Parts: sequence; C-alpha cells; structure tokens
Amino acid sequence: MDINNPNRKIRNTPEWAEYQRSNFWCSNDGVVPPFNTDPGKLEERAKERLSEGGWYYASSNAGTSSTHLANRQAFHRHRIIPRMLRDTNQRDTKTSIFGHKVSAPVGFAPIGINKIYNPAGELPVAKVAKELNLPYCLSTAGSQPIEDVGAANGQGPRFFQLYMPHDDELTVSLLTRAYESGFTACILTLDTWQLGWRHDDVANSNYAFYHGLGADLGLSDPVFKKRLAEDGIDPVTMPNEAGAKWIDNVWHGRAHTWEKIPWLMETWSKISGGKPFALKGIQHVADARKAVELGVDGIVVSNHAGRQVDGAIASLDALENIVQAVGDKTYIMYDSGVRGAADIVKALALGAKFVFVGRLWVWGLSIMGEHGVRHVMKSLLADLDILFNVAGIQSVDQIDKDWLESNPKAYSLIQERGKL
Repeated sequence: MDINNPNRKIRNTPEWAEYQRSNFWCSNDGVVPPFNTDPGKLEERAKERLSEGGWYYASSNAGTSSTHLANRQAFHRHRIIPRMLRDTNQRDTKTSIFGHKVSAPVGFAPIGINKIYNPAGELPVAKVAKELNLPYCLSTAGSQPIEDVGAANGQGPRFFQLYMPHDDELTVSLLTRAYESGFTACILTLDTWQLGWRHDDVANSNYAFYHGLGADLGLSDPVFKKRLAEDGIDPVTMPNEAGAKWIDNVWHGRAHTWEKIPWLMETWSKISGGKPFALKGIQHVADARKAVELGVDGIVVSNHAGRQVDGAIASLDALENIVQAVGDKTYIMYDSGVRGAADIVKALALGAKFVFVGRLWVWGLSIMGEHGVRHVMKSLLADLDILFNVAGIQSVDQIDKDWLESNPKAYSLIQERGKL
C-alpha cells in the first residue's frame, strides 16, 4: 500500500495493508520483520520459545486431535470466488458488536493462563487489543486480576468470558468485578465443565493450576479469599492447593444445566444494567434454538478449537446449520480453527457476524510478548484488508454465501494427528 495513495484520505478504517509495506521496506533501515506469521512457521517458532509445559498446554487437543483437524478441513472445502473491477478504494473493514464500533470483525478469543506463555500474562494482550480497536475477551481462567486487565485495556471494548462456579456468591463477585472493571458483555462458556482428555498434558502432569501458577484472577477475588480461609489454605505457603481449589470451583466434573441460565442472565442484567449476555460453545441446532428461546443476545459457535470433544463436528459446519436455523433471531459469532484472513471471510460468508481468533495471538505472545501479539494481529488485519482489495470486497456487510463455492461436507482428508 502506497502511503501517499489518496485512498487513505477517504477510508473509514485504518490502512491495515500499510503494514505489509512497512515489513517490505524495513530492511532498508537495517531491521527485519519480527518473525514469520505463516501459521505453521509461527507455531514452530512458539514451540522453540515455550517451556515444554507451555507448549503442551497451548497445542494439546482432545483425544486424537480429529476435531482440530476437522476444523481445518471444513475451511478447505469452501473456496472464495473473487470479483473483479469493483471499487475497493474505499473498502471498509469496520463493523459493530454489542454496540461497539470496531476496526474489523475480528476479536481476541478468551484464553486462560496467559502467564505460561509470557510473564506479563493477559496485560499486553489487552493493551494491543485496545490499540487496534478490537474486542478483547478475558477468560475466567485468566492469570491476572480482572481489574488489572481492565486497566491495561483502557477504553477498549472488552467482554468477560465466564466459567460459572458452583458457588453463586463467587459467580456474583466475579461478574461484579468484571462490570466494575469496564467489561461490557458476559459470555458463558458451556463446553468445559471438565477438561477434555489431552494426552500430552496428562502424560506430563502438565496443569499449571495444580502447580501454583495461573490462578491470580481467582486468588484476587474477595469471596474466593474467604473460601480459602474457611478451608485453612494459605495461598502463599500452599500455592498448589490454592490453585487447585480455585480451578476446581469452575471446572472439573460438575455440569450446569439449562435451568441455571435464567438465573445467570438475570444476575448479570442486574449487575450490569442490562449489558449483553451470550453463550459460547453452541454446536447443535436444538441448543441454538433453546438459547434463542431464553432470549440470549448472542451465540458463539465453537468447539473450543478441538480441545474438548474428540471426533466432534467441525465448528464451521455447525455454523452453517445454526445460521440456517436461527441466523435471523440472534447475533451469531464464530470461533475455532481460524488461521488467516480467508478463514475470517469464509466464516462471515457462512453467516457469522463476528469471528474470534485465539492460538494465533498466543503464538505471538509466546514468541515476543506484547510486540509479538501486535505483530501477529496487525499482520492478520493487513491480510484481511488486502484480501478485501484483491477479492473485490467493499465492506463486511457485503459478504454472504455468493462469495463462496462450497464442496459437500466430508472428512476424508483427516489423517493422523498433526499431518493435515
């Protein structure tokens, strides 16, 4: 992108494509781009930088990784059909989500225990999200206090992803802290009452919470501090026990049911003054219809990037089914398996209004902290901006199924783990 191109004066969103130019030019100034953001090479670099435990937790999938592979195959069966000679000079990547005008239909998916990827944890991620005006979603399994993450995000749009404890007083405390820290939506994750069976993590006793790392969000909660005192657990001298008690409160075997959702919706509404409430992890049409019946403000179609149910439906295939059933009745978002701008466009074309990405920025955080997150996400935005230009897309709201040629659903390409 020519920085003197007059188009930049009439664009409504930043010239993200200029980041390509800056990377091409930088060697003239004696520097090189930070690292290669090709997803495969990005993952390889992160593996080199992370501890063994950090790598296993970031990369592990449920069972044989067949759901993870299915996610990628589902993207491959859809092909974008570019349009030519369309005026993309004023193309616009901006959109809105839950009342926030944002730079692109892209957000930071909630990922826990960021301290195993970088000592600063969630703070640099939240900071970069604000810089780029992209929504940031904080996980209940976060490794920094809610208040600190909110401060790092400044005036950025941010949502709180809830793993609902089986302790209503603790749930209320977490939601109150989130609202008072500027989080403007609650997204309840449904598919993680217990961790899926992840071979590498199990084989290496690799669980940070049980080894005194990553429970800061819980350990900073006044209600949870009270619970620790009641059980005689000192988090300073007994970090393993404290971390285990925290995460055992929100995961590990005790499922909630639909009957609990009205209480949670009402509770969040009272605390927040009616801010949006969404459900994450919906994959079955019947569940999507039930969510709409209860009056949720949004659904995140997600299979947890293949980390929970082995052999599950690809998230993109679930998206098609759910959009067909309830796409006109609620705000539908997408998550799982996104590796580039083409994937974002495909999810939007299939009916998602917004797309969350996770592992990409985790790899960036692992490689180079704040600068790594910034490089990965600016590269993704540049990729998206350029794709709009060369494929003839003028705005987000133009994207529909007419932009795709789609082959039948099939999983014939699934091979042994890690080979697709």
